[in-house]
Amino acid sequence: DALSKTLPKGVVNFVTGSGRTTLPGIMATGKVDAVGFIGGSKGADALIKAHPHPHRLKVFSQLEGKNMAVVLSDADFEVAATQIVTGALSYNGQRCTALKLVLVHESVADDFLENHLLPKIAALRAGLPWDNNPDITPLPEPKKPAYLAELVDDALSKGASVRNPESGANIRGALFSPAIVAYVDDTMRLFHEEQFGPVVPVARFSDVQDVVAAAKNSWSGQQVSIFTSSDSAGAATLIDSLATIVGRANLNLQCQRGPDVLPFSGRRSSAMGTMSVYDAIKAFSVEVVIASTAADADLVDAIQAHSSLLR
Repeated sequence: DALSKTLPKGVVNFVTGSGRTTLPGIMATGKVDAVGFIGGSKGADALIKAHPHPHRLKVFSQLEGKNMAVVLSDADFEVAATQIVTGALSYNGQRCTALKLVLVHESVADDFLENHLLPKIAALRAGLPWDNNPDITPLPEPKKPAYLAELVDDALSKGASVRNPESGANIRGALFSPAIVAYVDDTMRLFHEEQFGPVVPVARFSDVQDVVAAAKNSWSGQQVSIFTSSDSAGAATLIDSLATIVGRANLNLQCQRGPDVLPFSGRRSSAMGTMSVYDAIKAFSVEVVIASTAADADLVDAIQAHSSLLR
């Protein structure tokens, strides 16, 4: 109602139906000048390729991410574990900003995993949304549990283990119980692929340069979370190195969006453009200049009185 009362007819239009069905035809007309898209990079590529003049297309998109949580040896483990569990498993881990790979310094990895991370995940309750407010609910995609099981099985076949085997990775229909898989490495799919579900892969590192190398080799470029109490040098190395890879570094906080006054950006296959109230308006705008000389000041004033644009 607000849009219909404020904007002229035809400015805002709604097309219902499957995106795969409706959007290719719309893009193929060549009449679309700008696209805002939230989804996967394959979908974004398909939309761009469907346009007959892609060089004319202005694209703003927020896509997938493989956000890392980096736990340095001096981190407050309770703070880190709390933030990581929330960051990795709220909304079943099905948000682009979810933490999808945990890297812990090898000197504290066992302690952090066994005494802090595992107990917090064990305390989560799984069930239907209307059953006593559960933390983990059934996944909406029919094929997702099988895909998650594939990732876990691949990691197990290469030496990792499910650290909460009594409940983790159990499948009941569309309900997939949260699983901690450790320790993963770069030979495993879970290290690279976006699981987009309740699986928490944990890896070890010996030096912050190992983390930097993992980030440089990744397709992801959205955010990182860094957990430390006093290792300012280590945190600074990570921030300086990752500033050209990700759009946001969170200190002792989970990866997240907002508030909307802050830019929500990304690089690589995680984003095209920046999301914020200011940037969203600017992304769909093009500056227009009306030029004149001082001699035409009176003419400009007269035109301005009649022009909707210049008022």
